[in-house]
Amino acid sequence: MAIQKTISPIDGSVYVERELAEADAVEAALNNAVSAQKEWRKTSLAEREAICRKAVEYFLNNADEIGLELTWQMGRPIRYTANEIRKGFQERANYMISVAGKALADVEVEEISGFKRFIRRDPLGVIFVVAPWNYPYLTSVNSVIPAIMSGNAVILKHAKQTPLCAERYAAAFEYAGLPTGVFQYLHLSHEQVAQVIGDERIDYVAFTGSVEGGHAVQKAINARFIIGGLELGGKDPAYVRADANLADAVENLVDGSFFNSGQSCCGIERIYVHQDIYDQFVSDFAELTKTYTLGNPLDQDTTLGPMVRTSAADFAQKQIDEAIAQGATALIDTTLFSAHKSGTPYLAPQVLINVNHEMEVMSEETFAPVVGIMPVSSDEEAIKLMNDSQYGLTASIWTKDIDAAIKIGEQVETGTWFMNRCDYLDPALAWTGVKNSGRGVTLSTVGYEALTRPKSFHLKINA
Repeated sequence: MAIQKTISPIDGSVYVERELAEADAVEAALNNAVSAQKEWRKTSLAEREAICRKAVEYFLNNADEIGLELTWQMGRPIRYTANEIRKGFQERANYMISVAGKALADVEVEEISGFKRFIRRDPLGVIFVVAPWNYPYLTSVNSVIPAIMSGNAVILKHAKQTPLCAERYAAAFEYAGLPTGVFQYLHLSHEQVAQVIGDERIDYVAFTGSVEGGHAVQKAINARFIIGGLELGGKDPAYVRADANLADAVENLVDGSFFNSGQSCCGIERIYVHQDIYDQFVSDFAELTKTYTLGNPLDQDTTLGPMVRTSAADFAQKQIDEAIAQGATALIDTTLFSAHKSGTPYLAPQVLINVNHEMEVMSEETFAPVVGIMPVSSDEEAIKLMNDSQYGLTASIWTKDIDAAIKIGEQVETGTWFMNRCDYLDPALAWTGVKNSGRGVTLSTVGYEALTRPKSFHLKINA
């Protein structure tokens, strides 16, 4: 029996051990999902809504306990983890439940005498959700709730780092009275994930993770006529124009760069600032960064916890060191952060200037509390630099001119374009990426389209 171990970044201890599913358990889960979905699809939207809202109630009732589990599993400070449930998870789940009626309604077409014609949105069948550890509930809820609201069955495979999240979903749906088999989870190896994706009983794959992982998912589905939604990496830029509210931009971009130790696919990793305000922006940004408290995430005073594992911190430090060797300047003295220690997941935040796009820290995803800042002389230069990336998940502009923001946004290659905010998913808007940030859509009414297939009804009356 293969054992999966979750090593807590807090102290390196084994926090969770779980047995990986045996072949017969995987087979049973697939069969149960297919069988349960055939009945679940017959339920009314009102029944589905009642169950999903009660599942959300479970999460809210247990937010503090879930938050503590999250801190131990992936290292985010305890002062923030329960808010993943109380704020983002609740907002997204409730919004997707509330728009299901509109999103799943029959599509009426123009009337023709003697005929009734419409397009119905049928559930796909069994949805396989492969979720990551960094925002384990916020990423998974994007697919799990709308899939079930659509009449599908769901099998969830959560990251090795956060297995308890999958088990919390199971407890929530049991509390809510969801019929057995409509939601299930499996603890699986990478090889088993590929086998499940290739199984003919899987009708859609919702994957969130790295570009490398996205390629693996794509390879696994290539032999079949199904598709996968791929939410992959980012190297998200911000552009601070000369007319920006400087204090607001600094405050929000520091948070957007360092929250969750920078371990966010839509976190800020590179900033372009108009040369007229560059020096002041950089000075204020560095000073605010120094106010963070790096330490044990179980301490309520900690604002920056450890990275998920030592290898992740080592990777980020390697990018920093290489950039400095190429001429970059580090503005943060790491000795200000007593918990910072080489060979551990505890990495101090870093702000780099004198950077350029020849440096990996400005071109490859860092996924750490590290950001590079460059001056620009014009909107055109900022657009060129923002687009000079293999990624295109989100980008933001900081300005008082909404017309300029829209004009510039139309030229930036990105899935979401923000003005005066960043690192946030509005559930009313389509969450999507371009280039190597993936394909497909979650959230909004558009997010329901990938979870259903159109079925046309062409009915001749009084034949």
